[in-house]
Amino acid sequence: MAGDAKLFVIAAPSGAGKTTLVKALVEHNPELKFSISYTTRSQRATEEHGRDYYFVTVDEFEALRKNGELLESALVFDNHYGTSRSQVERHLANGNPVILEIDWQGARLVRQSMPDCVTIFILPPSREALERRLRGRRTDSEAVIQRRLRDALGDMSHWDEFDYVIINDDLKRATAELVAVIEGRGEASSTGNPELVRAVRNILV
Repeated sequence: MAGDAKLFVIAAPSGAGKTTLVKALVEHNPELKFSISYTTRSQRATEEHGRDYYFVTVDEFEALRKNGELLESALVFDNHYGTSRSQVERHLANGNPVILEIDWQGARLVRQSMPDCVTIFILPPSREALERRLRGRRTDSEAVIQRRLRDALGDMSHWDEFDYVIINDDLKRATAELVAVIEGRGEASSTGNPELVRAVRNILV
């Protein structure tokens, strides 16, 4: 990857497939460094501290925020999430591009702190596909699924705050489009592309 190291901020509504896409991206571009977020939510059986998240208490999280260690933080589904400022700055100083996988609120805060960052929003191909994906997890109650759907629709309304949008209807194609953005040739995914804007509006109707 040519040029100075860049910070790429990737956000999406719950169920859009963001985590799967980011993993595929990092496999394709091993020089990318994935910023591991802090969270106060409970650790799942499949997760590892220091690999998926840094799992901390609410008091520990508040101390990190108070000490200026968080580049951004947000409350999502009653749990706190935050990005390590020192981790991001260290990777960039070492010449490595960095991926942040956060929500739209966090992306807005990062843009304010680091306006040179590149922001990317992931969308599902339709509302129906989003609901299928959320139900397919089989880990949430009906009440939680309904809340996630409501919140996801609200999140999707912020797509036009981002530099690029990827519609995740096919993992291989979406990964290729994401790689193109990272490599500086993502014009087709730019929010300034009228064809893309029409496709996004069809999803949101």
